[in-house]
Amino acid sequence: MTTETLSFANVNIGDKLDSKELPITSGLVVGGALASRDFTAVHHDKKAAQAAGLPDVFMNILTSNGLMASYVTNWAGPDATVKKIDLKLGAPNLPGFVMTLVGEIKAKDDANGIIDVEVVGENNVWGMHMAGTVKIQLPQ
Repeated sequence: MTTETLSFANVNIGDKLDSKELPITSGLVVGGALASRDFTAVHHDKKAAQAAGLPDVFMNILTSNGLMASYVTNWAGPDATVKKIDLKLGAPNLPGFVMTLVGEIKAKDDANGIIDVEVVGENNVWGMHMAGTVKIQLPQ
């Protein structure tokens, strides 16, 4: 995580964010669900997840959304403002998996100082977990 915020003038379409590997743990899955007030059993009860057809508890969308946002804001800095997130889920993230996040700037809105960062999170077992775009506003 950076302590200085990037400026709009110093980023360019095509710039890539450093990739980040994130181990998926039971604590992350359960803690993320509970922190986002998602008490659906499949996110904290292994037997409920198995009854639903998966081998273990799996990450909820609110945790994925938060991970996508923090990946971009940790890169951009503390004065970056998230304006919008478009997120599509793919394969579930389960404990024991490792998700790798990658990102690239796809668009710049000069009038508003907003950039679009395309983000993909793939786990090492089933592939694409999430893909989407994070729009952030940077200082001029």
